Amino acid sequence: MAEFRAPTPLILLAQAGDRDALAELFRGIQEPLYDYLARLLGNSHLAEDVLQEVFVLTWRKLSWLRDPDLFRPWVYRIASREGFRRLKKERSSARLLDPADLDAVAEPADLDPVLPEWWDQLPEHLAHLSPASRAVLVLHYQQGLSIEEVAGVLELSAGTVKSRLAYGLAVLRRKLCNQEVPDDRCQSPG
Repeated sequence: MAEFRAPTPLILLAQAGDRDALAELFRGIQEPLYDYLARLLGNSHLAEDVLQEVFVLTWRKLSWLRDPDLFRPWVYRIASREGFRRLKKERSSARLLDPADLDAVAEPADLDPVLPEWWDQLPEHLAHLSPASRAVLVLHYQQGLSIEEVAGVLELSAGTVKSRLAYGLAVLRRKLCNQEVPDDRCQSPG
């Protein structure tokens, strides 16, 4: 996926109130932000809702951005905060459900992956990671942010980001190697 890097003049125009520049910024960042939120939240409908909230917050706070070169990590920080806020809200709502109500909900059908390649299984496996590890993996590997940018977006130390990357990758490797997918990386050394 191509990463979006907003040109400084476009950001400055949007900060000055140019609606066309703001619309162009949003068009450019919409797809990568949606993809990030969908993976973070594990739900495309929630991702659409949160994306709208992110755009409203971005529009409201754009004038506060001091360094236009930091637009991309700044928007991802807003998206991360809103995504985690929504996850917390959803968890709270889930606790309010009566277990008897859950029996009335139909069990989802187990879907076999269409293709056995790891890439096709990745979204499913990412959903099993904690939101914290999932956010770090998606921001770094899919959205192309550096360790330092991810640390800034999530307001973590670079060491914590590296730790979450290592943990998330280890969990993914174990899950993928437990599948019947032949790959030399799953073989025991020696």
